[in-house]
Amino acid sequence: QVQLVESGGGLVQPGGSLTLSCAASGFALGLYAIGWFRQAPGKEREGISCDSISEGSPYYSDYVKGRFTISRDNAKNMMFLQMNNLKPEDTAVYYCAADEFLYGNEWYCQRENAMEHWGNGTLVTVSS
Repeated sequence: QVQLVESGGGLVQPGGSLTLSCAASGFALGLYAIGWFRQAPGKEREGISCDSISEGSPYYSDYVKGRFTISRDNAKNMMFLQMNNLKPEDTAVYYCAADEFLYGNEWYCQRENAMEHWGNGTLVTVSS
């Protein structure tokens, strides 16, 4: 059974850091394109970082570039999102996603539902 499960969300103060984890089961994450998306209250889901391994470096949206880092651990079948210098506008439900077709990084992140497999989301709240 293909499954993605996020963890690591919570409440953090502005300027703080948080690392989100996503455990995959039922498939080899190392062979898939991966991505992190988020949905803020009242807004559409947006792609913030995608890595299809078919390109040299991951894609980051302008909102998170320089602050967030996507990574994966193939041995553990997990992916991560390191978030630094968090801002109140980063408050959202964060979703991990994966897809077996290795399209472009930016292509995936610009399409809300391009990836096939999704986690259920984890809430990140940035507030003092």
